[in-house]
Amino acid sequence: MSTRYAGSERLLARAQKVIPLGAQTFSKSVTQFPHGVSPYFAAKGEGALIWDVDGNVYLDFINSLAAVTLGYGDADVLAAVGDQLKQGTLFSLSHELEAVVAEKIVAMVPSAEMVRFAKNGSDATTGAVRLARAFTRRDHVLVCGYHGWHDWYIGSTTRDRGVPAAVSGLTRKFPFNDLAACEALAAELKGDVAAIILEPMNVETPTPVFLGGLRELCTREGIVLVFDETITGFRFANGGAQECFGVTPDLTTLGKGLANGFPLSAVCGRADIMQVMTEIFFSSTMGGETLSLAAANAVLDKLIREPVVDTMRARGEEIVAGLEALLAKHEVESFARVAGHPTWSFLLLSDGARATSFELKTLLLQEMFARGILTLGTHNMSYAHSGQDVATLLRVYDEVLPLLRQSAEDGRVRERLHCAPLEPLFKVR
Repeated sequence: MSTRYAGSERLLARAQKVIPLGAQTFSKSVTQFPHGVSPYFAAKGEGALIWDVDGNVYLDFINSLAAVTLGYGDADVLAAVGDQLKQGTLFSLSHELEAVVAEKIVAMVPSAEMVRFAKNGSDATTGAVRLARAFTRRDHVLVCGYHGWHDWYIGSTTRDRGVPAAVSGLTRKFPFNDLAACEALAAELKGDVAAIILEPMNVETPTPVFLGGLRELCTREGIVLVFDETITGFRFANGGAQECFGVTPDLTTLGKGLANGFPLSAVCGRADIMQVMTEIFFSSTMGGETLSLAAANAVLDKLIREPVVDTMRARGEEIVAGLEALLAKHEVESFARVAGHPTWSFLLLSDGARATSFELKTLLLQEMFARGILTLGTHNMSYAHSGQDVATLLRVYDEVLPLLRQSAEDGRVRERLHCAPLEPLFKVR
């Protein structure tokens, strides 16, 4: 057991006796955090900082998998939630906040004419797919990204155990930015494609013709175009990636940054499609839970009132430019590159001359964690990140990148690891 992470490792051993993997989320488990060199349990968060149970403090660039947009413990959100807590969290009747927050989403998101709430992104994407199938009276769905754990999607990945073939066979995949491949699938399944669902941007920037081409294809063929903006919503712009790229889908799913860490997601879109919600079953006891709605109300007000997105983008641009310069300085561009949007960017590693990408990523995480940076290879920006935080991150990269280069060249990466290297979880893109 490592001394630095002794408390985390004790809690992990305890949790694994009663919780599969010892975590509720794959991305917080030993599948992503290498055992022996990682923190596993948080004690508290404040602004851009997070403390683990061993008392180690980190600049957090994971930000609860991009769910914390404003920063931990945002004063406006806490005040709104505290006020609502005194009134109650869940009632036998609906609450005004449901309409208040829905109205703000309609005002901010280009595609939104009506809104329904859920609790996580998987709920929202599954609701959108069921809605599209009901509206079109078709069965097949085309995807090109990650859209949650429910059968309709996860059956198309290598994590398909437990999903009936009859279900997984209705979901077909196409590569991002490959409009021709999507058009070919639509032609093959002509007349039976209910929806095309995708993140409008992930690692790659969409080409000028890709999103617009999908919009034209869907309009022409009567297919429902769904943008999964679980992450990009309220991050790329107040109106999401659809505002950035000027392409309006029929339906949008939202989550993560909607409530700054409180559990809330949404399906929104064209009123004629959303009205079909009255004919399908999309309902949950907690859908109108008021603490999350109060949090979302405060978040949306702050997005309108303050330069949240502009600040995150500006800080992210500093990271992207600074990291690209460091990659060149340390001559690691043969196996390392920066990708993604400034508010959600990635350091992507490929195989080096004498080290695999997973060995190199494990070494990267080991060294970043040890230096007080919490990352999974991404930079999920929050409004709380300061210019000094960016400078600290780049300083740490300046220390760690030479070690990656040396390991990629001399093949001694495993000698430098204090743990077993990570292994692939499953590939979705």
